[in-house]
This record gives sequence, structure tokens and C-alpha cells, in this order.
Amino acid sequence: MSELKNDRFLRALLRQPVDVTPVWMMRQAGRYLPEYRATRAKAGSFMDLCRNPDLACEVTIQPLERFPLDAAILFSDILTIPDAMGLGLTFNTGHGPQFDKPVRSAADVDNLPIPDPEGELKYVMDAVRTIRRELDGRVPLIGFSGSPWTLATYMVEGGSTKEFGKVKGMMFDQPELMHRLLDKLAQSVTSYLNAQIAAGAQAVQIFDTWGGVLTPRDYQEFSLRYMQQIVDGLTREADGRTVPVILFTKGGGQWLDKMAASGADCLGVDWTIDLSDARQLAGNAIALQGNMDPCILYSNPERIREEVASVLASYGKGEGHVFNLGHGIHPNIDPDNVGAFIEAVHALSAPYHR
Repeated sequence: MSELKNDRFLRALLRQPVDVTPVWMMRQAGRYLPEYRATRAKAGSFMDLCRNPDLACEVTIQPLERFPLDAAILFSDILTIPDAMGLGLTFNTGHGPQFDKPVRSAADVDNLPIPDPEGELKYVMDAVRTIRRELDGRVPLIGFSGSPWTLATYMVEGGSTKEFGKVKGMMFDQPELMHRLLDKLAQSVTSYLNAQIAAGAQAVQIFDTWGGVLTPRDYQEFSLRYMQQIVDGLTREADGRTVPVILFTKGGGQWLDKMAASGADCLGVDWTIDLSDARQLAGNAIALQGNMDPCILYSNPERIREEVASVLASYGKGEGHVFNLGHGIHPNIDPDNVGAFIEAVHALSAPYHR
């Protein structure tokens, strides 16, 4: 594998010194880029794009051609595991993801296979290998998965939801069944992420998109417990380097102290908590990633620069900060505003690292 030319992202995750704060964006390879939309049209559908390693590589690298980002993230989707379990995933315009066979009964859970990462999910591993080769050491590659709770949410609901009635109904009414489902998903995610690491991912992130809809008690029992299980089972070294692990629970700012005890290297933080408070809550012993509101990018370069300065000041001096948005970039953001954002992070952060 090629020598890494820019490792400030990996260094920041491990709280090591960097020259400037590294920056990447969740959903950085996405619909806000006209070149992405062109490649997706060529692929035919979203899942066809995910399943084509060459095209997945192309869209992964597109944002790096425009912006001096400090990391690439594998182009894929969090629902690849339930899709590989045979639930019949489709993406319908305006309706988001939908499953033909939602998981509602004990028989449904018991019949779920644990997918083979180099079998049903080989297209993801092929994409990781292709991207890693094409990056040629330019920046690190991030692999990822959805959290067990988040995957279970889509699988039980049968798609997107605002009420969480079916998944919470199962959790409250049949907790043992929910635990069986979550345990199976934790095993699947662990093998999936370890296969991504073996294929060349240099850091991994677990996206717990829906952990924040739970009570503090239920978050610990049904979400954090299974992310902890995954962290405990992950390969933590490859190519002679530590492979850092990032946990991101949207809406989970109040639980950063609990998350910090998981053994992860970094916690993603959304915009509903100041980084200064997050740093204190996490005990200043773990890296933090975030946390600019993505909607700031609807404004103008001057306002974006002010917000970047504010986020940097909130984290303050010292190592262990990866700049990111508090969630994914929105599809209709002007790419020029993204360029102003990335430039501002690098330009304004140097004094915090002297």
C-alpha cells in the first residue's frame, strides 16, 4: 500500500499533534455535486451505483478533486447489510428506502442470515480495494456501517419513519426479541467493518442515526450496548497503523460521557451541543468530530467563515478535533460554499495547534 501523504485526519482521531484541524463532510460524495448526479444517472439507480466498484470509486474521489479534504469516505449506504440479509431493499423517489420483507416476528429474526462480507457484500469490499488503490495514499479512507439500532429501525419499520411505532413497539413489548435482532446485527456489522479494514479502510465510523430517539435508559440498553460490542470486536491495527473508530449518535450529545467509555477513539457530535460542553462531558480524553449545522452552508462565504471560527473557538486549543458538519450535507448546497467552508477550516485553525 502507498505511503500516506496526508495523515492529519488519523492523527487527530488519536489526539496526536497536527498542523491544522482536519476536515471532511458526511455525505461529501453526494447530490450537491453535479458530477455525482451525472455518475448516478449513468449508473441507473442508487443501489446500482453502490454495487459498481468502479463507479463507487469515482464518486468517492469526486469531492477530493474539488476540495482539499483530509479524508475520503467509502461511497455506499448504511442499509447494505439488511439488503444482503434478503429483505428486498428499494429506493423510491420521495419515499426513501423501503423493504419488501420487514422484520416483525421471531421467525423473521431467526431466519435472518449473517451476511458474508466477501460473499453477498463483496461489491462493498471491491469498492474499498479499488478506492484505496486509486487514492494512492492521497488521504485516508473511511469505512462505515449503520449501528445495530439504526439498522433495526429500518428493518422493523420497513423503511423510513417519523413515529418509530413498530420498532419501539417491539422493543417495549418483546425486548428479548429485539435483543436477538440487535445481537445478530452487531455480529454482522463487526464482520462487515473488519472486512472493510482488511480491504483497506484506515478508519471506520458507526452511524447511529436514530439512537437519539430513545430515552437515556433505552439508549444504553438497545443502542450503545451493541455499538460497544462492535468496538470490542474490531480489528484495531492494519498496515502498521492504528485503525481509529468513530461513534456518531445523532441527538446523542447528552450521552457523550457514556459513549466515551466505549473504547472508541472519537465521538461524532451534532450541532445541538457546543463542542466546549461536549469536550467537558467526554472528559477531554477522546477525540471529537463535528459539529457545524449543515444549514450554515445555505448562507454566504463570510457567514460560513464566521461559523467555522465559532466552532473552532468552542473546541479551543489542543489536539483531538476533526472538523465536520453535525450531520450530512444537504443535496442542494452550492459547491462554492463548500469550498469556502473547507478553506476557512484550514486557514483559521492553525493558531489552535501551536
